[in-house]
Amino acid sequence: MSRFWVALGGNLGDREALFARAVKALESHADVELLRGSAVYETPPFGPAGQERYWNAVVEGRTELGPLELLSVCQSIENDLGRTREIRWGPRTMDLDLLLMEDLEYKSEELVLPHPRIEERAFVLRPLCDLIPDWNLAGGAVRECLAGLSEEGIVPVRESILECR
Repeated sequence: MSRFWVALGGNLGDREALFARAVKALESHADVELLRGSAVYETPPFGPAGQERYWNAVVEGRTELGPLELLSVCQSIENDLGRTREIRWGPRTMDLDLLLMEDLEYKSEELVLPHPRIEERAFVLRPLCDLIPDWNLAGGAVRECLAGLSEEGIVPVRESILECR
């Protein structure tokens, strides 16, 4: 079994209900076991101007699935929750990004692990730091990467993503 970390994000619709449905869908998959969840943070939008604020969180789990199989599970859940891909970094009901799978380095047309630019995004690092602050990324430990970024406008809204279920 490999440990994995998936980021959840969304800014459309009933965020609490959508996060709860995403968590339930992940944990109900036969080949996925959720272990822990970060706090849920409301964050400034990333991408095109004029968007609503996002909710962001990270879940940690274990699976025997390979990276592309787990990506497929995540994309299926996104689609079931009404995700559309019309505008790059645009508004969305739910985004499930596979960030890490153990120490696996993987690159294909569909997926790159660790997730590219993870070290540049406080909205990903803040919840990831709740779970694995000392995990080494290309830019240093998660906590060190986060310390180099602004956390302005990032506000906790739930103690744990797992509370949403």
